[in-house]
Amino acid sequence: MSLYEYELGKATDILVRRLFELRENETFVITADTESDPTVVDATARAAFAVGAKPMVIWLASPLGVGKAADPMLPVEALTAVLREADAWVEFNNQWLLYSTPYDIAMKENKRLRHLCLVGMNVDMMVRCIGRVDYPILEEFSERITEMTKNATHIHMTTPAGGDVEFDNAKKDGEPDPTHPIIPDIGYANVPGSHMMAGQIGWAPDLVTVNGTIVFDGSLVPPCGKLEQPIRLRIKHGDIVKVEGGRQAAAFEAWMDSFNHPRMKKLAHVCYGFNPGAKLTGDILEDERVWGCTEWGIGDIGAILIEPDGIPAPSHTDGICLNTSVWLDGRQIMDKGRVMDPELMPFAKKLGQV
Repeated sequence: MSLYEYELGKATDILVRRLFELRENETFVITADTESDPTVVDATARAAFAVGAKPMVIWLASPLGVGKAADPMLPVEALTAVLREADAWVEFNNQWLLYSTPYDIAMKENKRLRHLCLVGMNVDMMVRCIGRVDYPILEEFSERITEMTKNATHIHMTTPAGGDVEFDNAKKDGEPDPTHPIIPDIGYANVPGSHMMAGQIGWAPDLVTVNGTIVFDGSLVPPCGKLEQPIRLRIKHGDIVKVEGGRQAAAFEAWMDSFNHPRMKKLAHVCYGFNPGAKLTGDILEDERVWGCTEWGIGDIGAILIEPDGIPAPSHTDGICLNTSVWLDGRQIMDKGRVMDPELMPFAKKLGQV
């Protein structure tokens, strides 16, 4: 018997029935690369077929980059053609297609497409982060902290590793800018658009106001994976002006420089991590949902974060800051990764995070 064989069946059933609300005769595309877990792929295809949908599994050679950096190694035209006609799409690629050219075209032109990004998914993560999640409680928790954050003007974040960064949310006429939505990822992909695994809340603030020090001490993908020692970024007006650390910091700076593109040293977004089952593994999909972390994206900005078209760049990377403390307009809601706001604490307790 394979790992979590019974539990995986429940998790994939939740995925297709509850999260996608997959319907009979819908075309359900499953993309994977040669670094993906075939057990997860096959179990998901079985679950989709069981509800009467038409699963279509596409295996790709693993690109040597992610986003648009993957384009030269992808069958761009053929993959785009398939995604233009699909009803639903789950992405299990380890080298993600998110922000690639096929993704951008499909999301722009296929107005019925429901996309769920589950890059690098494996059996263990599927069970912990999807199959065992109390979705109604997590949804209410996420909606409440999203509303608090959206209404804040100034945000301050620190971490025990030495991170200390401040920024403003994007505003228009004194109100939250609707072109910079704050998106709580509840895990559902039952409406058209691009969706993420439950347990993350992401947004693009007023990026030119971001100043201070960001310290990645969890993982950084690409190019490093799980970090052996912290990487310190000095941020000025949303730009990375200095990178400090050891061997991995040098590799990261060389990776950014290799694109010879100014956008690759600019911040893209910030996120909270709040999946009660997530743990630090080096898989960025899970790492950026570790409870109480924050994550900063660099490079390409998707249209879901800055409407209508985002800000393109050759690639994108995400770095994890563990055990974050958060102040919204001077009011502290998180302390070293633990919820301390009285409105949020009952939900955190029900999710096992107190």
